Amino acid sequence: MTDLSAQRRYAEDAAVALSGIGLPPAYGKLLGWLLICDPPGQTSSQLAEGLGLSKGSVSTGMRLLESSGLARRVPAPGRRGHAYEVRPDAIIRIAADAAKFRVFRELMEQGLAVIGGEEAPGSERLRVMRDFYAFIEREVPKLVERFESEYTGKGEGDG
Repeated sequence: MTDLSAQRRYAEDAAVALSGIGLPPAYGKLLGWLLICDPPGQTSSQLAEGLGLSKGSVSTGMRLLESSGLARRVPAPGRRGHAYEVRPDAIIRIAADAAKFRVFRELMEQGLAVIGGEEAPGSERLRVMRDFYAFIEREVPKLVERFESEYTGKGEGDG
């Protein structure tokens, strides 16, 4: 087996961790790499070479990372085209978006209506999930606000 750099091992570990929650391995590798790479902006070629991925895998993975809001395109200094980087506050921005929790809560409410309401046989799983998503929808924005307040109070926030 080829001896991998610590950075490449980290990216591989990220792929394993995220594939455990159903995400494609390339997505995890790319996210892991972009979290630790130097320089922070990497072109598709740099990502493919650094991670041993095909350009197609990089393209597909980066589209997923961009659409999820974790990565963004930036100018590639001294090169034609663009590079990709992870926003320092990307995960905070994603977590603060209560709309995705609302979508799941509403889906559970719709399911309850389909099966005949809150007291219908088999409704417990929908009620529990609906109540969980309602809780998350309500509480996560408060947690994000608290984190930002505490983090900014340390003088380390990027904004």
